[in-house]
Amino acid sequence: PAPFNTARAVRQLFERLGATYVKLGQFVASSPTLFPAEYVTEFQQCLDQTEALDYETKIKPILEQEYGGKAKLNQLFSSIDPKPLASASIAQVHKAVLRSDGTTVVLKVQKPGIDALLKADLGFLKIASELLEFVQPDWERTSLKNIGSDIQSSMLEELDFVKESQNVQEFRQFLQEQNLTSVATAPRVYPKYTTRKVLMMEYLDGVSLLDTDKMTEILQQQEEVLSLENTIVTALNVWTLSVQTMPWFHADVHAGNLLLLKDSGKVGFLDFGIVGRVSPKTFTAVSELSQALTVGNYTAMAVALSNMGATSETVNIDQFAKDLEQVTTKLLKVQPDITVDATSSDSSIGIGLEVDSDEITNLLLDLVQVTENNGLKLPREFGLLVKQSLYFDRYLKILAPGLDVMSAMSTSSTGEDNEEDALLLQGTSVNGNTNSASNKNAIIDV
Repeated sequence: PAPFNTARAVRQLFERLGATYVKLGQFVASSPTLFPAEYVTEFQQCLDQTEALDYETKIKPILEQEYGGKAKLNQLFSSIDPKPLASASIAQVHKAVLRSDGTTVVLKVQKPGIDALLKADLGFLKIASELLEFVQPDWERTSLKNIGSDIQSSMLEELDFVKESQNVQEFRQFLQEQNLTSVATAPRVYPKYTTRKVLMMEYLDGVSLLDTDKMTEILQQQEEVLSLENTIVTALNVWTLSVQTMPWFHADVHAGNLLLLKDSGKVGFLDFGIVGRVSPKTFTAVSELSQALTVGNYTAMAVALSNMGATSETVNIDQFAKDLEQVTTKLLKVQPDITVDATSSDSSIGIGLEVDSDEITNLLLDLVQVTENNGLKLPREFGLLVKQSLYFDRYLKILAPGLDVMSAMSTSSTGEDNEEDALLLQGTSVNGNTNSASNKNAIIDV
C-alpha cells in the first residue's frame, strides 16, 4: 500500500467538510510564505468547484428576497438562465436579460446559509488558533493567531458582494484615469441592483488567454489587427500599473479570470473577490527587487528581500544572492507544455499550450524555501504578488515566446523623481503609444 500522506488526507477532509474548509484550503494554497510546502502543493488541488444548486428551489428564493419579491424580480428580468455559468463554494453565477433594454447581465448569487456557516466556522478557527498559542507558547513564533485573523478577514470580505462591486468600480476608474479603456476593461457593475448577497454585472463575452487559436481569430477581425504578444503584454502592463497606483491588486489572475473580448479585442479582468494589499514597506522592497532583477543584480535582490522580510538573525547577503541566482535561472528556463488534441469532429488536430499551475507553485515555493533557509520570513502579500507575476511569466512564454522580457526591459533615469521612475518594456503598447526609453507611463514587472 502507498504510504500515508498527511497533507492529502487533510485536503480530502477539508473538501468533505464543505465551503469554509474549501476556502481555507485555497487560503493555504495561496500562502506559501505561511504554510509548509507539502500542504501548499497539495491544496492546489482543492478546487472551488461544486455541484450546482437547483435554481428554482435554492437560488431564485435568494433573488426574490434580495430584490423584494417575485413580482419585482419579474419586472426586472425578462429571463434568467436556470443553468449556471459557474458554481463555487460561496456563490453561483447565472446569465439574465434585463426587461428594460434587453441587456444581458450576470448575476453572482450567494448560496443560501453560507454566510452563517462561514462566520461560525471562522469564529471557531480564530478562537482555536488563539487557544493553541496560549497552551503552546512556542507556537507564538509562527504568529498562529495573526494567521487565524488573516484567514477570517480574508474570507469574510469575499462574502460581501457590495465590497467586491466597489473593487470592480475602482478598477474601472483606474482604467479611465490611466487612459487604458481602449485596451482593457472590467465588467460594468449595477450598484442599484447589487446587495451583500447578489452582484449584478455586465456580461463579458470572451475567450481565455490560453486559447491561442480563438484569440488569433478575434484579433484578426479587429479594425487594428493586434498580436498575441501585444495582448498579453498589455494585460501584464495594466495589472502591474494597478499594483503601483492602486491601494490593492487583483490577486487571482489565473487564466479563467483574464479574457480576450470577442467584440473589441480588449483584455477583460474578471472576479475581484480576492485582492491583495501591499504595505509601503513591501512595495518599496518589491520595486527594489524588480529593478535588481531587470539588470541581474542578485546581491541587490538579496538586500531587497532582506529589507522586506522579518528576521531575528543576520543574513549572509553573498550566500543569499547565490541561492537567488539559482532559483532565477531555473525560472527563466521553464517552458509551457504543448498539448495535442486529435479528438475534434472535423478530423483536424489541435495544438495548444498550457500553463502548469503546479509548476508556478513550485517555483514560488523554491523562492520561499531559499528565503527561509537564509533566515527570512516573507509577508503573505509578497507571496500573492509573486504568484500573479509568475502566472504572467507563463502567459508570456505561451503568447510571446520570442519576446526576451529580461533583455527588453530597461530602467528609467534616476534622479530626484525616483518615485515616478518605472521599468519599461520597449516596443510594446499599453494606451496606444509605443514605449520608448523616455516614456514613463508604461510599466512592466515580471
